[in-house]
Amino acid sequence: MTETLQSRLSVADKAHCWHPFTPVADWEASDPLIIQSGHGVYLFDIAGNRYFDGTSSLWCAALGHRHPRLDAALIDQIGQMGHSTFLGMTHPKAIQLAQRLAEITPKGLDRVFYSDNGATAVEIALKMAFQYHVQKSSPEPQRTRFLGLTGAYHGDTLGDVSIGGVSHFHSLFKPLLFETLRAPAPHCYRCPLGLTQPQCALACLKEATDLIDQHAETLAAVVVEPIVQGASGMITQPEGWLKGLADHCRKRNVLLILDEVAVGFGRTGTMFACEQEAVSPDFICLAKGLTGGYMPMAATVTTNTIYNAFRGDPSNPKTFYHGHTFTGNPLGSAVALAVLDTFENDHILENVNRQAKRISERFDRDLKGRRFIGEIRQRGLMIGVDLVQDRATRLEFQAHLKPSAKMCLIARRKGLLIRPLGHNVTFLPPLISTDQEIDDMLDIFIESYLEMENTIAAELTP
Repeated sequence: MTETLQSRLSVADKAHCWHPFTPVADWEASDPLIIQSGHGVYLFDIAGNRYFDGTSSLWCAALGHRHPRLDAALIDQIGQMGHSTFLGMTHPKAIQLAQRLAEITPKGLDRVFYSDNGATAVEIALKMAFQYHVQKSSPEPQRTRFLGLTGAYHGDTLGDVSIGGVSHFHSLFKPLLFETLRAPAPHCYRCPLGLTQPQCALACLKEATDLIDQHAETLAAVVVEPIVQGASGMITQPEGWLKGLADHCRKRNVLLILDEVAVGFGRTGTMFACEQEAVSPDFICLAKGLTGGYMPMAATVTTNTIYNAFRGDPSNPKTFYHGHTFTGNPLGSAVALAVLDTFENDHILENVNRQAKRISERFDRDLKGRRFIGEIRQRGLMIGVDLVQDRATRLEFQAHLKPSAKMCLIARRKGLLIRPLGHNVTFLPPLISTDQEIDDMLDIFIESYLEMENTIAAELTP
């Protein structure tokens, strides 16, 4: 019976569903994985097969599935109401969440604007930054430009795509986008400047600060993911780069927007990644782990200085005309409060750092130096394994070989769900993972790599 239902659902999916970031032809030729349920670090498909959720369901199910505290918060809130508009009125859970976020985010971030996903959180910051310069006490309406990094990904709204730098995703939409200044990403393994550490003396930072200096009078803001650029391939920033950038933005009166959608809520080992360099931005954009993957909710948190520029009068209200039907949704707010309670009460950050060390030691022992392992990049429980065809030259694989996709399919057969990201394989286990669960996931990860290595090596043999 299950097999028949699975077949019917597969046919219906291919007839009606359109999956994001998924080539249509590939999907139509595939055998879809239909997930039925989840518990802890596991997902279960419709046939009852169990898988480790090695991507935390696209990085957001940070506390696993069916967490008792999160379930209880959601059920309790459903008993009161599912939704009430945040336009012209308010409700307790959103108020309490805003207060808690103001308490735990970097110093000076006291104003919370809610939305429904990471892309809109960044889009809101872009619009606020622009409008702030127009309306502040000493207006600078010429500040209309933004600076982002090469390889950046901040979401898929047109503003986010304009700031983004992943040509594979964004080039088609170029006629619709606004111009963005672009600084080189601090990618030490594939340095865009052809330099090496430490002799480079953070030359990539100087490239960014020089661009800021050249365009300081017209720059509204700089937008970056702090510490790790996620969708670019888990690119980890060298120590001092973020702090140097933040200090220079402050010096030139350019706003700093930090996109912590992927790296926030403990993923890199601290509650927020920017804490690792003691940086307090003008905006911090939050989503994903905010509700532990339970509800679509995001927050753009900013300063009272920004907020006060939107304080007008009846003749000139200076209102921020932007909003969402589900802004401040009570269900999302309730679950987010339970997420924060869990971090406080269950020693989540301590577990992240312990398991990060466990993963690092195992990868150093069993993966580092293997034929197709270029670099293993890690901050906390955010890991990218960079696969290369030739380790000596760092030559990337020919596209048709698809080593990362093959490795992920092998891992899926063995019971671990991980995702390819270009020539990288990403591993972002839930932050609640135990020692044994991490060991079991690592066993499958390494076995899958070795099987892929043998397969690709045979394909490369003349």
